Amino acid sequence: MTPLLELTDVVKSYGAGPTEVRALTDVSFTVESGEFVAVRGPSGCGKSTLLHLAGGLEDPSAGRVLVDGRDLQGMTAGERAALRRRNVGYVFQRLNLVPGLTAMENVMLPLELDGMAGREARQQAGDALASVGLDHHLDRYPDDFSGGQQQRIAIARAVVGSRRLLLADEPTGSLDTRTGDLVIELLASLPAGSGTAVVLVTHEPRYAAWADRVVSMRDGRIVDVAVAPPADPPAPRRRVRAAR
Repeated sequence: MTPLLELTDVVKSYGAGPTEVRALTDVSFTVESGEFVAVRGPSGCGKSTLLHLAGGLEDPSAGRVLVDGRDLQGMTAGERAALRRRNVGYVFQRLNLVPGLTAMENVMLPLELDGMAGREARQQAGDALASVGLDHHLDRYPDDFSGGQQQRIAIARAVVGSRRLLLADEPTGSLDTRTGDLVIELLASLPAGSGTAVVLVTHEPRYAAWADRVVSMRDGRIVDVAVAPPADPPAPRRRVRAAR
């Protein structure tokens, strides 16, 4: 079976000559459909750069990045944008919700940008919001929701439609501990429930413990890949709790 995400001998540099900064060096790893992978390491080790390359936001200086068997290097800007709308979702620490759109409209947005009719987009957005424990007050704006609820809206927007790969970059960084735990629990439930692959960038060992595999990075390199024992996560994967 073709991996959903595959990086092979990836190098990423910024600048040239004496000012060159090497962000990634010879990075290779794969993510299978339905797998939850955590990428951890100290600040500046290349975690976020890896995520940007995985989603086609940046090009590698060398090596290959494939999403569902498609080489991102050979795609036009329009093809990459379509891939992100249809196959790859992002969840960021700062959420990036559109403040002038309701919760429902925020989740509908990528579907409508891809040309989906409003009624169908609303149905799929409602299903995505329900899957993250939100099924009421969806006509309210992001500022009317708590931080944890806003992150759930962002996750729903990231997985709505047929997206199969979710990239989460420190999604708990602006949340309190309890709310952050609920968000990680939600992310961990997605692969088991929908077959979505999740790549979580985190510096928190306890959040990484929820993953099927933990990729450790240092100085732009992968230094270890560990398979988490079944007993290691803080709690078994289960149905998403109701939104707080």
